[in-house]
Amino acid sequence: MQRSILLILIFLSTQLSWAQIRQITYEQKQLCIELEQWEVIDVVFKTKKTVKMPFEAKLFATISHDDREQRVPLFYNGQKEWVLRFSSATTGIKNFTLESDIKFLSGLKGQFNVHKNTKTNRHGGIVLNESNPQHFFYEDGSHYFNLAFECDWLFALDYGNEDIAKSRHLLSLIEENGFNQVVMNVYSYDVSWPKDTLLAKHPEHEYGGREDIYPFPGSNSNPDFSSLNIDFFKHFDKVIAEMHEKEIVSHLMIYVWNKLVNWPDMESEADNRYYDYVIKRYQAFPNIIWDVSKEALHYTRATKEYISERIERTRQLDSYNRLVSVHDYGFCVNHRDEVDFISMQNWQHTLYQIMLNARQKFPDKPIFNIEHGGYEESPYVVFPGAYDNAEACLRRNYMCAFSGGYSTYYWQGASWNVIIHNPFEQDLDFKKPHFEYYRHMHHFFDSVHFENCVPLKHFNSSGYNLTNEEDGIVLMYVPKENNWISASKVIKDKLDFSNATEQWFNTLTGEYSPEIPYQNNSIVSEMWDGRPWKNEADAILIIKGLEKKKQ
Repeated sequence: MQRSILLILIFLSTQLSWAQIRQITYEQKQLCIELEQWEVIDVVFKTKKTVKMPFEAKLFATISHDDREQRVPLFYNGQKEWVLRFSSATTGIKNFTLESDIKFLSGLKGQFNVHKNTKTNRHGGIVLNESNPQHFFYEDGSHYFNLAFECDWLFALDYGNEDIAKSRHLLSLIEENGFNQVVMNVYSYDVSWPKDTLLAKHPEHEYGGREDIYPFPGSNSNPDFSSLNIDFFKHFDKVIAEMHEKEIVSHLMIYVWNKLVNWPDMESEADNRYYDYVIKRYQAFPNIIWDVSKEALHYTRATKEYISERIERTRQLDSYNRLVSVHDYGFCVNHRDEVDFISMQNWQHTLYQIMLNARQKFPDKPIFNIEHGGYEESPYVVFPGAYDNAEACLRRNYMCAFSGGYSTYYWQGASWNVIIHNPFEQDLDFKKPHFEYYRHMHHFFDSVHFENCVPLKHFNSSGYNLTNEEDGIVLMYVPKENNWISASKVIKDKLDFSNATEQWFNTLTGEYSPEIPYQNNSIVSEMWDGRPWKNEADAILIIKGLEKKKQ
């Protein structure tokens, strides 16, 4: 058996300050590349001659391991380069062979040797779990508490700069404050509503309407749909790679219809080229979740048939089987078998009950409210929505969680065309966001094992309940104005409170009250005045140490 050839490779890395995708130029007929689980690596193949219609060239790597095969598409990267972007959730030796209508590349072989992950906070891609289908999990089996941060224009923050210092700073704030997902667009152009006049004094915070940023040649006002703008996607690589380094998921909305984007016609050659290219270029990132379009059917651009075709197109081209959804509840309801989780947008006052009803309607899928109408105020009035008070916005996120679902946080200073990437370094008169509320929220739900929590199916007359029978925990969310809380008697019928303890959690400060023995009437239709922070902050009663009663 011929000896495997090695690894004589050119590592195209320099000591830059942002996370980079490790690049290797293929220079041997065979090579073995060492990498870790969930590391993303680019293997670059170069042709001697120019290829006509390079974006349409058929080029795949068949990767084999333990009698399994994965067919990964390569993408064109300009300058006669094609890239095999690869990552792996499993360890071991994986052989690859290129298949292509480009004769020079067809038949080239190589090998990956994937070692066990050593990055302590890396857990792999986001997946579903058949035994617990209404929650998200990582590939290593740990729970993924989906707490998202909307930043539609993240692609524009450092566009045209070699360094992505602003993006890195904002993503660090997002990471530090418990957010582990960014809901974002591949591209947006501008908003259609009036802009705050104060922005004129701070043009450094305005990213809408820029003609120098476009995923196609030309500009949004004067597009050239015959090709794609490779430089746009090279910049986007840096953003997604930095997010991967920080273990932040990109909830990637491939289209958006209401941000004045000049898109090619639906299902045209240019439209398909763009869509396929996004799937080819970013599928290897474990931190990707696909979303066909923001508010997919709220506007007249798309049809349900078109969205269905895009989903099928995604699944055929994505060799990693990343999760797919559509930001349109009506579509998800009527096409439940086409999406991996249910996406909602609901601003109604009865948000909790609506989310609860959706959870009961879809017992086999997670419920994710991407947009609940709460947009925390910023120095600029960008889009106030239904709620802009910080505490009201926080309460709506907790309402989503206590219904058993997941949610997204919006700050008007970062969600749309305005991005204040360093809000805590602004002048004292600038309104600062309350990111810390969500750091407390994430820590809290990790501590009570949210993946085992179920909203009580019976009527709650006051407050919201989550019960974790597996770990012996009952939670009651209490708005600060409440005088008393009540949960169904079914809790006491099922759980033994003899050795239970209770304490309170302050949703604004993250503070816990002392843990004391359970007071007998704390959750059964009794008025009480002794809880801490009443009229000051919404709080959560935590009862622990419960045991299941023998039936």
